[in-house]
Amino acid sequence: AMIVREMQANPGLGYVPVGLLDDNSAKVGMTIHGVQVQGSRDDIPRLVKKEQIDEVLIAMPTASGRIIRDVVNLCQRAGVVYKTIPGIYELISGQVSVKQVREVRIEDLLRRTPVKLDGKNGEALISGTVVLVTGAGGSIGSELCRQLASYRPKKLLLLGHGEDSIHRIRMELGERFPHLDAEPIIADVCNQCRIDHILAHYRPEVIFHAAAHKHVPLMEMNVAEAVHNNVLGTWSVLRAAEAHGVARFVLVSSDKAVNPVNVMGATKRVAELLVRDCAQRTGRSFVVVRFGNVLGSRGSVVPLFQRQIAMRGPVTVTHPAMERYFMTIPEAVQLIIEAAAVGQGGEILVLDMGEPVAIVELAAELIRLSGLEPGRDVDIVFTGLRPGEKLQEQLFGNDEEPSATRHPKILVAQSNNGLDHGRLLSHVGELEQIVSYGDVEHIRTKMREIVPEYVPRYLQGEDDAGT
Repeated sequence: AMIVREMQANPGLGYVPVGLLDDNSAKVGMTIHGVQVQGSRDDIPRLVKKEQIDEVLIAMPTASGRIIRDVVNLCQRAGVVYKTIPGIYELISGQVSVKQVREVRIEDLLRRTPVKLDGKNGEALISGTVVLVTGAGGSIGSELCRQLASYRPKKLLLLGHGEDSIHRIRMELGERFPHLDAEPIIADVCNQCRIDHILAHYRPEVIFHAAAHKHVPLMEMNVAEAVHNNVLGTWSVLRAAEAHGVARFVLVSSDKAVNPVNVMGATKRVAELLVRDCAQRTGRSFVVVRFGNVLGSRGSVVPLFQRQIAMRGPVTVTHPAMERYFMTIPEAVQLIIEAAAVGQGGEILVLDMGEPVAIVELAAELIRLSGLEPGRDVDIVFTGLRPGEKLQEQLFGNDEEPSATRHPKILVAQSNNGLDHGRLLSHVGELEQIVSYGDVEHIRTKMREIVPEYVPRYLQGEDDAGT
């Protein structure tokens, strides 16, 4: 109704509302601002032909991905242009406008039930505090900075190793939040002296540790660097946080830490153990947030598929049965901040990712979104599993039981497993020595001692990689 009213009030927008469709049969025949409801979404092809429609506007911000996919398929069948208004999580102002109309994107087709947060917990946690984000130039880190900035921190510390990405997020925040005190810091989290000096100088009260190497096959080829950055880097930041009185620490973890078959997942699992150990010893609110893939990240399959489609294929999928959990970056970050407020200390907080998505279906939907047809215009080919990949990911380990928190979309992975402080410290100290020598097999052996459930998959295309 708001969209129709705006079209009529602003002819310069170039839209003339011809008809409305609604799946609620009770609304068929009604007139809204002089525009009649002429049927359900199944009537799109008929109405497009009858009324010579130029464009279909999908104004269904809370609809599931399944329904959006159905509407898109009907529009494609009718040969009509289709666009959408943003999902609820994008409508910060609470107002819908024709000016917000955009192309349908892959996240619309995968749309999860929207997570509804009022921001009060985030504001209570962040407002007036000094906050440090490591990996601040990355996909998750930069979105963390954007959302944290809206909660008016006293100072926001943007720490990263890459000067270009840190410069970009600093410039963006300066434009969007002119009164924000944002400090760019170029540093390597593995440099203990540098990190210790930074925390001693700025005294952050909250740390979001998002700095990590995340590319699975690449880390299989760079084992020592994966362990150095993801394990020893986390240990470095944790030690400094403990020494300088940081009250809250949030580790951004991954579903690949569960029963890991690759070195990246194993490093994330060791990082989880280090955070839990520190929380148990200090009694501070140090927590882990674990979730699956995010759409739009640098390592996401979506940009790869889009490049391949632009070249008319083929689109490469590793295995027809491969599935992954997906979430949009803004939604994941909302829940990371919420988890930071919910966690008391030592918990592994797991974001509710909904149902896993078949990667081959994701590829097919992207091809269709480009106005092409899978198998006719663009081929999908299967290339086999890469080193370190498995068919399905898990959010909970075999020894972990999910339990509720006060937020319905955040669960706790309950487990009694873990190493005592002395043994864990000894293991990590030995790991540090081994990494300095670069002995890959010795590193893998030590990682298996710390994480017994880590079973490396060395061979490309193993059929049992999902087991």
